[in-house]
Amino acid sequence: MTASWYSHPGVWSYGFAALAFAWLALRLMTHWQPGGKPAMLLAMAGASSAAAAAAVLFAVLPSMNTWWIAWGLDLLRSAAILGFLLAFLGVRDKSKEAQRGGRGWAMLASIGLVLLLAQLLLGVKPPGVPDLEVTTHKLGFASQLALAVFGLVLAEQCYRRTSAGARWQVRPLLLGIAGVLAFDLVLYTDALLFRVLEPDLWSARGIAQAVTVPLMLITLQRARDWSFELSISRGVMTGSTALLAAGAYLVLMSGAGLLLRYVGGSWGRALESALVFAALLLLVAVGMSATFRAKLRVLVAKNFFTYRYDYREEWLRFTNTLGSGTAAEPWYACVQALGDLVESPGGALWLRDVDAYRQVVRSGLPADPARLPETDPLPAFLRRTGWVLEISDVIAKSSKYESLSLPTSIAAIREAWLIVPLRTADQLVGFVVLTEPRVKIDLDWEVLDLLKTAGRQAGSYLAYAQATEALLEARKFDAFHRMSTFVVHDLKNLIAQLQLLLSNVERHRDNPDFQRDMLRTIEHVVGRMHQLTLQLRPEGSATDPARAVDVGAVVRRVQALRAAGRSGLKVEGGEGMLAWAHDDLLERVISHLVQNAFDASEAQPDVMVRVRREGDGVFIDVEDRGKGMTPEFIRDRLFRPFETTKDSGMGIGAFECQQYVQRVGGRLEVESAPEQGTRMRIRLRAVEPARSVNEVAA
Repeated sequence: MTASWYSHPGVWSYGFAALAFAWLALRLMTHWQPGGKPAMLLAMAGASSAAAAAAVLFAVLPSMNTWWIAWGLDLLRSAAILGFLLAFLGVRDKSKEAQRGGRGWAMLASIGLVLLLAQLLLGVKPPGVPDLEVTTHKLGFASQLALAVFGLVLAEQCYRRTSAGARWQVRPLLLGIAGVLAFDLVLYTDALLFRVLEPDLWSARGIAQAVTVPLMLITLQRARDWSFELSISRGVMTGSTALLAAGAYLVLMSGAGLLLRYVGGSWGRALESALVFAALLLLVAVGMSATFRAKLRVLVAKNFFTYRYDYREEWLRFTNTLGSGTAAEPWYACVQALGDLVESPGGALWLRDVDAYRQVVRSGLPADPARLPETDPLPAFLRRTGWVLEISDVIAKSSKYESLSLPTSIAAIREAWLIVPLRTADQLVGFVVLTEPRVKIDLDWEVLDLLKTAGRQAGSYLAYAQATEALLEARKFDAFHRMSTFVVHDLKNLIAQLQLLLSNVERHRDNPDFQRDMLRTIEHVVGRMHQLTLQLRPEGSATDPARAVDVGAVVRRVQALRAAGRSGLKVEGGEGMLAWAHDDLLERVISHLVQNAFDASEAQPDVMVRVRREGDGVFIDVEDRGKGMTPEFIRDRLFRPFETTKDSGMGIGAFECQQYVQRVGGRLEVESAPEQGTRMRIRLRAVEPARSVNEVAA
């Protein structure tokens, strides 16, 4: 200690600053209000007071050891100021980056951390000690200057992003912080130019910091209820706390490294490098630990906020986790969403299946193949009360729970912690057993109410998923039944063709042409029946893309099949006309319309099929001179399924024809009048002449 320490201006300057910031910290503690805003300001005031006190120590006992203490605490003060500004800015950051997960804030925090680390590694010489040869200290001054500039930018952004009505409250606070940073800007600009920390400027720095405290107190006076938009989100608060903790940790490690350098002799630098590497590796490992992050969130919630949870954030995360489950397996998402609320890393879900509950998914718990009947005491109790049960408490105090006896398969699980019911109205959809949390959680009313509400939401989600699954199964059966109906209808048409053959066998059995036609018809019927059986398969119900089909060739095949039964079918046109369709399905549609025409033309069995092209369409007209249909029948009954006027009909042929033609982009039109016959017109999309047969539609 120098004899004239009391005459050193730095002693009084920094002494006054230490008292001023201590007064600010005391003011915050005596008028404490729960929440993150005063807590962050208290951290900044405490760090500033400690840094000023360390500067007094250096002024009284000037040495390298006291300088490194003062410099380290000053670096911690800078970290606290940046942490406060980043937290303040994070609340107002409405940019797209921030809305997509806080990437903008994370980038700013990363810049601040890099600057702090740079200053930590480089350091600066004490005031009045020049070093004109070692460039690292020039870089140290540059990093301090960059730190001040970055802080000023953050302060300016905080003010700009505050609403106009609240600026009068935060203006003194931000002005005071900006004043502290502005003096640092002047101090380190001078040091960078002359490669020495000017002693007089360094001494005046303390009083400059002290005079900003009244400005900060003005904000405290104006914002007694802290109603302005300085609210800090839990995520930002947790990140700021982690940043400050990391900064303090690195400062301590740097002090330990410097100590090793000076006491380690020739091994000093090697030991310091090894310590720095180990410290950084440990910091990364701790930062990646889920348990550490859980403890940090609990610490922040307990000490900086009135309520444990930020319900908006928790509910958004809960619903997002539920929505991340696939339609086939939503059960895992349900367990994870409930576990995240209480830091539980695993669990299992029991779901209702007819008249019992069975384990459907598990994570971190043993498999339980046993089925739990609905009448078991546990499901009955959960259904009646909706309580969230702590398993250890139920076992120790069963009388509190109506002497409830837990199933042995659940009570014997050492890791089991909570049972959360999943209810909808008065029904118990299932229940979730959660494992012990990563960090101890006190089960107060807030936690239990949140789990109850989340359990109801998850129960509704699972009930909806079950109903959706049942609906999908019902639709599959409906599609199978519809396909079966179409197949049966086509079989009826095939049977009609075989019956027509049999009716002509006696007259034409010795005719070689008839025999060839009969064999060709039987071969066609066998092929069609094989295709129909393939359509009944689940993978056979999907329609292939439409292809370029030779309409004339399809019509002539239909004519050949009718000729085997010696019925009069005339064909006109169609040569070389291509349309988008399916060869076999188009043949089935035309065959059905031709069969209907013959059925309606018993007295005049001549039926005409005309094919022509107009513009971009190919038209297929099936005409008869039969009984015809009324406009009312065409409008109300012709294309309705299961509507028929035939004694042996099924009423789905016309409906099936219309559905197929529309599916390939065409139309089925009807022109008919009673006793004047009928024209059924199929309009298909024409294929350009340059296309080839069987080419797939674009």
